[in-house]
Amino acid sequence: MKKPTRTTRATAPRNTGKIHPVVIFPFSPPDDYSNLQELFGLVKRLNADRSRYARPLTVIDGKTHRAQSGNARYARFREDTVAVHSEIIDAWGVDTCQMWYTGLGQAWERGQPGDVYWLIPGDFNYGSPSGLEVLSRLHDLPEIIQELNQDVCIGEIVTDHCNSKQLIDTYGTFALLYNWFPTEAQEIREYTERPRSEFFAVRHEFLGDLLGRRWFAYEQTVVLLLQAIFSHKRISRFRVGEITDLLDGRESLASAVQQVERTERVLKTVWRELHQREPGWIEEYHALETRSEQIRRTAITILERLLS
Repeated sequence: MKKPTRTTRATAPRNTGKIHPVVIFPFSPPDDYSNLQELFGLVKRLNADRSRYARPLTVIDGKTHRAQSGNARYARFREDTVAVHSEIIDAWGVDTCQMWYTGLGQAWERGQPGDVYWLIPGDFNYGSPSGLEVLSRLHDLPEIIQELNQDVCIGEIVTDHCNSKQLIDTYGTFALLYNWFPTEAQEIREYTERPRSEFFAVRHEFLGDLLGRRWFAYEQTVVLLLQAIFSHKRISRFRVGEITDLLDGRESLASAVQQVERTERVLKTVWRELHQREPGWIEEYHALETRSEQIRRTAITILERLLS
């Protein structure tokens, strides 16, 4: 089956369902609000087009709001921009993936079959020239689902092979995926090189299925893709463009190690839930776990040399 992809907008959506934008406010608001101002310029435009879009939702973590107590700039931006152009959802989350769960869940409850839910991360450099270009066509991502009748569309950031996120996915994410889910990993790689992307859109029916399953506080996009493969969903991708959430240009080694370790934990949990009722599953699990430890150690050693 040919894998649908899209780099530029084609025709107007044929589907009559609405698109529900769900914005994830940064855990740590920056000193310079230019990126957020540009992002909420997009949110303002979406909010004004109620024929196509539901009122956007913006999820703000309780720790973020508490930490910004007394910050006049944050308070003004929250009240004069975020609250004007979107509905604020205050939530306490372990991490961003739990914020996704809250925002997407509330959007889904307001939606109906045929609608599309569009996750928009808030901590990218939208104020840069490349970021502005991304914002100008980011609406293509959910429209692909409508136009091509897909179930999920993954956004791919354009990076070079030395980018720290690329290195983590190559030596960590995919290496671990090939150990725990070799067949599914091969199929996922045919669709995307960004299995942990924060840019995605999902159809109402598939999101309802996902919300009824275990949701992970970390690396939920990997789980989303695995569930899509398990249930034979239609997957497409959208090339987001050159944009980054790494203000220092690259991940720290400590952050990279954490991402590899938590990806392994998630994959081990998903595998156990799928196989724990099968006879002799524990022997196979021990064998996979032994290889997984070797893969994790090798990945961390490589990342240490490349990121230190």
